[in-house]
Amino acid sequence: MQTGDLDVLEDLADRAVQFALESGAHYCDVRAEVVESNGFVLENGQVENVSLRFDDGLGIRVLAEGSWGFCSFSHPISFDTIREGIIEATRNALYCSQTKRNKVSLADVKAQEDRVVHKAQKRPHIEEMVSLGSDCDKIVREGKRIVRSSIRMHHDVFHKYYVNSEGSKITQDYDDLIAELSSTARESGISETTSTTEGGRGGLELILGKNDILAKSALLSERAGQLVEARAATEEKAVVVMNPDFVALLTHEILGHPSEGDRVLGREMAWAGGSWWAGMLGEKIGSDELSVYDDPTIGNSLGSYKYDDEGVPAARKSLIEEGVLVRHMQSRETAAVFGTEPDSSMRSAGYSFMPLIRMACTVIGPGNWNSEEMIKEVREGYLICDMKVPSIDMMRYNWSISCQYAQKIEKGELKGMVRDVIVMGTAPEFFRSIDARSKDFAVRPITNCGKGDPMQIMRMGNGGPFVRGIATVKSVRQ
Repeated sequence: MQTGDLDVLEDLADRAVQFALESGAHYCDVRAEVVESNGFVLENGQVENVSLRFDDGLGIRVLAEGSWGFCSFSHPISFDTIREGIIEATRNALYCSQTKRNKVSLADVKAQEDRVVHKAQKRPHIEEMVSLGSDCDKIVREGKRIVRSSIRMHHDVFHKYYVNSEGSKITQDYDDLIAELSSTARESGISETTSTTEGGRGGLELILGKNDILAKSALLSERAGQLVEARAATEEKAVVVMNPDFVALLTHEILGHPSEGDRVLGREMAWAGGSWWAGMLGEKIGSDELSVYDDPTIGNSLGSYKYDDEGVPAARKSLIEEGVLVRHMQSRETAAVFGTEPDSSMRSAGYSFMPLIRMACTVIGPGNWNSEEMIKEVREGYLICDMKVPSIDMMRYNWSISCQYAQKIEKGELKGMVRDVIVMGTAPEFFRSIDARSKDFAVRPITNCGKGDPMQIMRMGNGGPFVRGIATVKSVRQ
């Protein structure tokens, strides 16, 4: 889309706000978005496809008599269709308000006018990405026992314009670069796969240099080959030291999701569940070593932004401080219910969806330990490494998460690799058991978080340090 076309889209958004107020809405906001994406899939040395996608449109929320209405438009070129959509959305909101018990009200926020450009240092061409992906593939397939290599990479350019009836006008431009690699080894009837997702908000600079994706490819290949020879673990409750990649998924599932204000209020129960610690603000839910925050201002994270999709300025918010539950993530609507301030937690997967409360970059904060010291203190236990598959109950209370590999710890030393490991526990018991966090800290890209009905797949960051606690460990196959 050319600059002139972007101007047209933004003009339509401005007009939509004014027309919504004239049509009976008490509040209106509009998100105009343009997305350009290109990428490829490479399997076992062969480029399976190269894709180019372009999308643009408007998402319009109206609030009338305490009820929401919504409409969206792809590739709008005139205001006539938009006008009819706004009328219908407002009519629907007014109809629903007649039977709605809990009317929507919005916490006050200051109107913002801003233009934000998050520039990629090295914006890639598709030829560069395919060439880099081919190099990764060659490295992976050079490993012993490797039977499959998969490389996926895509670059997305976003232009977002937000305007509301309270005077906010915000433009945000940014790039995302995401690379997904996997390596599968097989021997004697056993197959093992290792994988990684790299990248974030930016360009090729995120997967080169100190975050060299070629080195990651070699490590993936080596680990997959080692895992087919690894032994299985018998089930036991043990001391576990979790690395930052595994901690990222654990934080996402049993700390981030139950901190979303709409879940706490029970508004996601029919689809994605609730939160076991509803009503427990101010209570001790973990050890002093558990401190958690969500921070959209962490640069280059997939959850990095300056304003959320309600125009609220991004800010770090503490969720748990030394084991005490102190806050939930809030929208303007839920903040009014809780009697607190909105905290820049509202995002949508695109203009065609209503915004929801979503994590930005939720992490366990770093501690004061060296990770080597944390391991040396363990007489018997496991080092748990790299995220795989979660299984969590509706209240985020019972959890089990598989890891890509583990290593047995005996008398403070790392021993052989253990395969097919799943780690299990209950949230409060595990939180109380945490007794050490490392100074080492990492944020990992999460690209496939689902929430809502209709389902929205969202990108974000999660992470933390090495964390030591107690959980049940077993291998899912012997």
